[in-house]
Amino acid sequence: MALLKFDAVLFDCDGVLVDSEPITNGVLRDMLEEAGWQLSSAECMRLFIGKAVKDQAALIEANTGRPLTEEWLHEFRGRRNEGLAEGLLPIRGVLEAVAQIDALYQGRIACASGADRFKVELQLEKCGLMPYFKGRIFSDHELPRSKPAPDVYLAAAAALGVDAKRCAVVEDTVTGVMSGVAAGATVFGYSPAETGHDTPGALTKAGAARIFTDMKELAALLS
Repeated sequence: MALLKFDAVLFDCDGVLVDSEPITNGVLRDMLEEAGWQLSSAECMRLFIGKAVKDQAALIEANTGRPLTEEWLHEFRGRRNEGLAEGLLPIRGVLEAVAQIDALYQGRIACASGADRFKVELQLEKCGLMPYFKGRIFSDHELPRSKPAPDVYLAAAAALGVDAKRCAVVEDTVTGVMSGVAAGATVFGYSPAETGHDTPGALTKAGAARIFTDMKELAALLS
């Protein structure tokens, strides 16, 4: 324990553990187009990556001219979940990385996501990650404030019985990095070449202490 740099490691889910952003944003882009707002895949990713759709109601309503109803959100989540259940894959190298870090930190790891719990659990089950995080999954949707507020990381740290300031947070978006920094944690920014992640420069500007591009690097960074 004395050799470890941190007391616990807190992982974001989308874009860090699972490669869900292309699927989720594809469904969102299609539904926004159906509602009258045409966006390219890249534009949709830029606007919504790392953010809960429900928190972007004003933006969506301004560009579609329609209210963002619970019915619309329900349909979005249903179509999104179907896409994830069919095609979701883990982030390259993450299964090995999480196994190493779980052993290194003797289970003091957690998943702290901006997504709803059903989605997070569906994704972790689909990608074989649930055994590492069962009982230690935290969702913004169950807390007063969403990322970039620190609530979800503070809740995860408290549940593990550690100070958030002694935690490492693994994030891939500016919104998530801001959340981890606001919690007082040390944030590691994951920024591979694939689409669906914010750039190294943006993550550093948001407060990430270290940028890495390959999950194979992470265990060494945290040990």
